[in-house]
Amino acid sequence: MPDFAERRRMMVDTQIRPSDVTKYPIIEAMLAVPREQFVPAAQREAAYADQNVSLGGSRVLLEPRTLAKMLDALDIQKDELVLDVACGLGYSTAVAARVAQMVIGVEEDEDLAEDAQTLLSETGADNAIVHTGPLAEGAAEHGPYDVILVQGGAEELPAPLLAQLKDGGRIAALMMTGALGEVKIGYKSGGGISWRFDFNAAAPVLPGFAAAREFAL
Repeated sequence: MPDFAERRRMMVDTQIRPSDVTKYPIIEAMLAVPREQFVPAAQREAAYADQNVSLGGSRVLLEPRTLAKMLDALDIQKDELVLDVACGLGYSTAVAARVAQMVIGVEEDEDLAEDAQTLLSETGADNAIVHTGPLAEGAAEHGPYDVILVQGGAEELPAPLLAQLKDGGRIAALMMTGALGEVKIGYKSGGGISWRFDFNAAAPVLPGFAAAREFAL
């Protein structure tokens, strides 16, 4: 039986801390949440590798470093409401729930969503729920949100999602151009969002987050 607790410590010591993630609540959360439980059974051996883990189809669980650096840049506070888009089996939701007041995970794959809700309950994330519906539509009925996290690649961000971010809120998105990606942090003010580059990463583009293709005759 693998010692997953030891692998969790190794993940934090070799992937998270060296990536300039210094906020203790994030490190504590990543030490506490059993990542191996939030991946498909066949992927458990790869749960703590420094790579994206396949959830089936084109969907992945972002590598630990990417999620940790996103959370570090967003600096979520204990009184904030978070929207976690494309939560998969709920790992990112569980981690964010340890630093936020409440987290709404959004998942359009009904099987993933059902399993995510079960896993969140089993791991004590009582301040997190999973909303089943199109990723690009978010979960407007629970918003607006202080923070939005997007757990996958995006070429464009859907307008309905951006509309759910509070004025003064922050969003982290992994913007893809071909095979290259940049995590950017957006700050909403006066209805508009200003973006800054944070770090490089890559992931498959999520359903509903691809740029419209123009076809020339």
